[in-house]
Amino acid sequence: MDVENIFHMKGGIGENSYAKNSSFQKAASDMVKHITIKAVQEVYLALAPESLGIADLGCSSGPNTLSIIKDIVLAIEEINCCKIKSPTPEFRVYLNDLPTNDFNSVFKSLPDFYSDLKKERNGGSPSLFIAGYPGSFYGRLFPNNCLHFVYSSYSLHWLSKAYLMQFKEDFSLFLQSRSQELISGGCMVLILLGRVGPDQVDRGNSFFWELLSRSVAILVSQGEIEKEKLDSYDVHFYAPSKDEIEAEIRREGSFELVHLDILETEKDYDKTSGNYGAEVAMTVRAIQESMISHHFGEGILDTLFETYGRMVDEEVVKQEIDPISFVLVLRKL
Repeated sequence: MDVENIFHMKGGIGENSYAKNSSFQKAASDMVKHITIKAVQEVYLALAPESLGIADLGCSSGPNTLSIIKDIVLAIEEINCCKIKSPTPEFRVYLNDLPTNDFNSVFKSLPDFYSDLKKERNGGSPSLFIAGYPGSFYGRLFPNNCLHFVYSSYSLHWLSKAYLMQFKEDFSLFLQSRSQELISGGCMVLILLGRVGPDQVDRGNSFFWELLSRSVAILVSQGEIEKEKLDSYDVHFYAPSKDEIEAEIRREGSFELVHLDILETEKDYDKTSGNYGAEVAMTVRAIQESMISHHFGEGILDTLFETYGRMVDEEVVKQEIDPISFVLVLRKL
């Protein structure tokens, strides 16, 4: 399957869109916002650029990407005002995702974004230049030494193919590419799904995909999907362990691992409310609809995700599902 030309989050602002179904990702991003802000402020203080280059890799089409950009701009302005009392730099912001991403939704939201930012600043606008950069981040995207800060939230667990060997290859290529685009001392904050320990399948992130596979199998048994279609479908998802991530960073050698945290991103959700399965199903649908509809056809989507939501609720009653995420801070050597 041609992932680069097919895979994208569900665009627009409809009920099934990523914009309306990315609250899990937003909650995790908010949990570690202090880490993100500290990292970008430290880069700015150390390098003092007049033009700050920022890239959001895997920006998608919902409100989350512009939310973190606003936080970064305000944090840099705060440090200028309170600590070094120098003119605010200009901000060059590059929003990246695959070419099929709904960039138009992001661009249409920019007038409201600039208006909200102006209100936050009590008038006036920073020198802020935002552009879309379509393409795979498993390779070069930007000119040499043009970036100071890279942010990527819930993107690096999606592979160009599948699975562990591909993760090693893809993650290494990601690090090599960013090492050429970031200036020395530049920084990255990466948030991605992961797993605890060496077991390839645990009752965490991978289990959600196991349940999706079971849901498709039910439709196969009901004659709504051909079995061959199920056998030939790959999710292109891999939840690495802490050891696997650290080993690849050491092997590639361009970055210092400054910080790594494990996030229990769903510990505050009431998983027995009866709504949890439906929320998970809507989130996964917003992410996987493009791939599933291309492979199986659009006609199965409603039935598939209704079945999936029920299975999630049935499983959390039996035993907790505990997905985890990692947040990494990397500094270019």
